[in-house]
Amino acid sequence: MTETVHLSPPDVGPLEESYLIAALRSGWIAPVGPDLAAFETEVASRVGTRGAVAVSSGTAALHLALLGVGVAPGDVVVVPTLTFVATANAVRYTGARPVFVDCDARTGNIDVPLLTELLHRLRARGERIGAVVPVDMFGSCVDYTSLLPACRDAAVPVVEDAAEALGAGHHGRAAGSFGRVGTLSFNGNKIMTTSGGGMMLSDDLPLLARARHLATQAREPAAHYEHREVGYNYRLSNLLAALGRAQLVRLDGMIGRRRLLRDRYAKLFAPVPGVELVGAEDTESNCWLTVIRVRADRCGWRAVDLADHLAAHHIETRPVWKPMHRQPAYADAERLLTGAADDLFAEGLTLPSGSALTERQIATVLDLIDEFLTARAGATSA
Repeated sequence: MTETVHLSPPDVGPLEESYLIAALRSGWIAPVGPDLAAFETEVASRVGTRGAVAVSSGTAALHLALLGVGVAPGDVVVVPTLTFVATANAVRYTGARPVFVDCDARTGNIDVPLLTELLHRLRARGERIGAVVPVDMFGSCVDYTSLLPACRDAAVPVVEDAAEALGAGHHGRAAGSFGRVGTLSFNGNKIMTTSGGGMMLSDDLPLLARARHLATQAREPAAHYEHREVGYNYRLSNLLAALGRAQLVRLDGMIGRRRLLRDRYAKLFAPVPGVELVGAEDTESNCWLTVIRVRADRCGWRAVDLADHLAAHHIETRPVWKPMHRQPAYADAERLLTGAADDLFAEGLTLPSGSALTERQIATVLDLIDEFLTARAGATSA
């Protein structure tokens, strides 16, 4: 059977095993325990926030964060159109409606001048804007130097979707620390994983306390089961938190391996006209996923051509996220677009980027890409 090389497989080993065994032997198996509390403290310390709440998914973190900043039914929430569907779905969970804004063509992150224009339009017609949810795409932070003042001027809270960006930064400040609340994902394909899971981060301790209460079915502190409002079953388990603690110890090494792989991709594609790495200028990226943009009119081939070549050899690639305004579930949603996200969807390709990839797997991927480029260059010159 031919081995499949995946985009971003989990990177786990003996350290994770030791942490899990210790947690099992401790007897703390439920969604409470010393590893859960320690995991929250350690991630908050890494990111630089006063506190954190670990939950069952990044989506759950977004939902609680939006509730925490006061998003309510009838509000509008501004979301980048280039994102995973969870960002928009979490808005819907609150009863608010997402309004989509396009991305910056170079980075894939939210187009801040366009966002500013959209905020003016929404305010001018009397909409209550519950939040702006910037997404740190592919492991690179949004331009928060520009975004935060724009949102502050519009009196709109920021909920940072840093699901893809733990370990990244912007001007020396860590992803997940921007805005009133930041959120992380620890899904199996992320820079570090707890199998599934997520986290809220904030300096607003009362907001976090409220989120922790809602995440535990809004149970009141009584000997019997008392509930004065509807809550959610969102807390992360102590076992998964133990896995996360081990991953956090290894995070810098995992980022370093992804960065080295991105550098090798950059060197391989440097001489190819019409091919560029998305967000390549960002030296503070965690390099979660390496994405290339292929301009067929300049290089003579399309992103899908390379994808098909690699798929024939069991190498996984993936297009850039299909924009939310193109999704059937959000076809009627309001949007302000420039066409940048549509172009990235048409021309972008995500390449294997995981820190768990072996040198043999990496060499295979690079050799196959080189083979493809050589053949295309020969066909062009013939």
